[in-house]
Parts: sequence; C-alpha cells; structure tokens
Amino acid sequence: MKEEYYISGTTRYPPLLSPLLVWRTAPGTRMEVTGFRGPYVLPLDIEFRTDHLVHICAGSGVVPNMSILKHCLHNGMGLRHTLVLGDKTHQDIIFRRQLDRLAEEHPDRFRVIHALSRESDADRYGPHYRSGRVDIDLIAPHLEDPSAAEVFTCGPGVGKWERLAAREGEREPSPRFMENVLGILEQLGVPQERIHRESYG
Repeated sequence: MKEEYYISGTTRYPPLLSPLLVWRTAPGTRMEVTGFRGPYVLPLDIEFRTDHLVHICAGSGVVPNMSILKHCLHNGMGLRHTLVLGDKTHQDIIFRRQLDRLAEEHPDRFRVIHALSRESDADRYGPHYRSGRVDIDLIAPHLEDPSAAEVFTCGPGVGKWERLAAREGEREPSPRFMENVLGILEQLGVPQERIHRESYG
C-alpha cells in the first residue's frame, strides 16, 4: 500500500483512504472482509429476473464486474454474461488474461467484446476486438431483448466537483462514459429498474 499525496493547488481532491491505511492503521491490525455490499451487487432474485447479464464497463470499471462474473460462473448460476469493455489500448486492459480464460472455460455462458479507442487496428488482437469507443452500435447487438436483460455498468462519470464547476460557469458539464452509456440504454429501451450503475469521477 502506498499513500496518495495531496499537493495544495495541484491535487484536485484530497485522498481519503490511502493515508488512513498507511499512517493510521497499525501493523497487524485485523480486518474483516464482509463480502459484497452496497447498491452495486447482484439482486438476490437475479435468476428469476433474467437469464442474461450485460456488463458495460470502461477501464477500472471492470473491477467490480469481474467479481460478479467470477461469482456467477464459479458457482454454477444459470446466467449468461456479455461484457462490453472499453479501454484506450490493448495493454490497458485490466484482467485481460483472466477474462480470456473465463471466456475459454465458459464459452456458452460468457463472451467479451473489447473496444480500444486509441488503436485503429484493434481486430489484429482477435475477433472480439473493435477499434473505437463503446457506443450504441457496439452495445445494441448484445442486448437481444432490452426489456429482459439486466445491465451492470461501471466507469467514469461526471463528478460532484465537475458539476459545481459547470454550474459556476453557467454551462452543462460534458458527458463522460457513464452519461453516454445511460443515454444509449434509454434509447434502446432498457427499463431503469434493470440498470445498475457505479461511476467515479
């Protein structure tokens, strides 16, 4: 663990967790891991709600979805999963090898589609790679029935401070990944109650 530093006038927001863990948590402190918590978890009745989970992520937004994927696939839940994952380059893909392995081990239950925004020849990495950003043309074919799928989307969104800055400048903040994806899902007719989201700014 390493501390994130706060430099007045340079760092936009003060770090909260890393200084606490580095300086205020004594060596040998016991921590209890309590399992999945919060709003971005599988509903208990997920297998009654749908048979298809669509994960739409960007960058490190794949991290909580990876936990959901592994939990479902390793515990024999009867759900199919499609992961649409946006990254800048092939090298930037978090869990790339683990995702490939899961797709090989569960070909009938898991497929992954990569969108690489800074590589014009992304298809050289394989048939599941596309050049460009995550957009409606990439998402739509994988939502066979938008009213029946359950969508988990995680990635960068407009944060509180960006909203405040935009308000002060009397303008709308520029949409980021999360706002774009939510707009696409609305356009495709995915009901709000079937969309689970987690964003960071």
